[in-house]
Amino acid sequence: MNANPYSIFRAGFANRLDLSFLVEPDRVVTTFGDIEARSALIAGALRSLGVGVGDRVATQLDKSTDTVALYLACLRIGAIYLPLNEAYTLPELRYFTDDATPKVFVGRDGAPVPEGPVSSTLALLTGPAVEAHDGIAERAPDDVIAMLYTSGTTGRAKGAMLTCSNLTSNAQTLHDLWGFSPGDVLVHALPIFHVHGLFVALHCAMLSGCEVRFLPRFDVAVVRREMQTSTVMMGVPTFYVRLLSDETFGPDDCSSMRLFISGSAPMTAATHRAFEQRTGHVVLERYGMTETGMITSNPLTGDRTAGTVGYALPGVDVRVAHDDGDPVEAGTNGVVEVRGPNVFPGYWGMPEKTAAAFRSDGFFVTGDIGVMEADGRLTLVGRESDLIIVGGYNVYPKEIELLVDEIPGVSESAVVGLPHPDLGEGVAVFVVAEPGARVDADSVTSALAGRLARFKQPRAVFVVETLPRNAMGKVQKAQLRADHANTFSTLD
Repeated sequence: MNANPYSIFRAGFANRLDLSFLVEPDRVVTTFGDIEARSALIAGALRSLGVGVGDRVATQLDKSTDTVALYLACLRIGAIYLPLNEAYTLPELRYFTDDATPKVFVGRDGAPVPEGPVSSTLALLTGPAVEAHDGIAERAPDDVIAMLYTSGTTGRAKGAMLTCSNLTSNAQTLHDLWGFSPGDVLVHALPIFHVHGLFVALHCAMLSGCEVRFLPRFDVAVVRREMQTSTVMMGVPTFYVRLLSDETFGPDDCSSMRLFISGSAPMTAATHRAFEQRTGHVVLERYGMTETGMITSNPLTGDRTAGTVGYALPGVDVRVAHDDGDPVEAGTNGVVEVRGPNVFPGYWGMPEKTAAAFRSDGFFVTGDIGVMEADGRLTLVGRESDLIIVGGYNVYPKEIELLVDEIPGVSESAVVGLPHPDLGEGVAVFVVAEPGARVDADSVTSALAGRLARFKQPRAVFVVETLPRNAMGKVQKAQLRADHANTFSTLD
């Protein structure tokens, strides 16, 4: 049997080709048949550019139906799809293309492109001279079919290689676990360059052959309108915070909805309870990572406890362990580790980092700190690393610190995430100036403009005399977070 994900997804919508798949806010409808034809056209164009099985195709594109078709085209020909955040600057893009060495880079019309790979645009890939390719490449379960970059605890971003089995096993499990059916209508306001919007949401929709309200971004008014005739929404906690900030939002908006799902960042128990009180719906929280897809989920039917991420998915093993990998007692904090068909095989071109990420028994060390109850319910209590999550997007502090330290007059810096009422966390920079140098918040902000994606930009800059350190000289970021925990309650 062909393990190519496209074969498996197509089986879900094969008898629904004339029905709506992606419906845009202006009611432009792309049917399943349309997306199949469009993906075949783009597959032919990619083949004409020399893209074959196992070649990387890097993309930086706006959310669109053709971007979805490009993803499916890569699956069809067995190429490795590598989506990159729309907000990345050209210097950031160069790192990814230098590391991944893609055969082709597909960018936006008129946007700067990194040197090296063959460059193209969606317009060129769908031109009138292109010959469609209707085939579906034979792939094995362990063949790599996608690669997404993720920040770890040290060093630059790493390319997490994802296999056919990683994608399809997770998709089929979530589709069944969350009760997807052809009658569902999914509100989709997520980006499609990472796991949540691209894999979790669209894979479930394709397997069920259901309709997707395909929104370019999250807008409270538009989402409220679409919810009137939808059944499911997937979002990050920020979506729910913004809905609740509209005092007129309430049960009438949710009359046709059966399920609200939240992930990509922790939802506070207060937001969870407030949403239930306002709407009568209990948000289903789940937990996942780039390297693993989804790991746990609260139940579709049963108790969804605020502040918890539920139970291990069927077929997935989750444990909470000591630093040496031995499991801790129930109710005790430890490092979350996971093993299963959803877990990636390793990082692109980084065998040492891959080896360090796995136990000898195959468990992947997530770096998240959690506590598991005796019945298997998992609660996340923190992160082993200093990773910051802004509105569901990962921000690695070291990347920002390296740029800040280059600013004239800066002696050293520390970057932390501080609680933010809308985004979950906001980036805060602490700077120590060289003796006699004049450094202020504006000069730091100006120096970083254009060098970092917007979500990585600092929302607060503090010029301090010294950074707190322990006896070994390590900066105490936990102290910075504690001392400035209320920063964004007044600044933003």
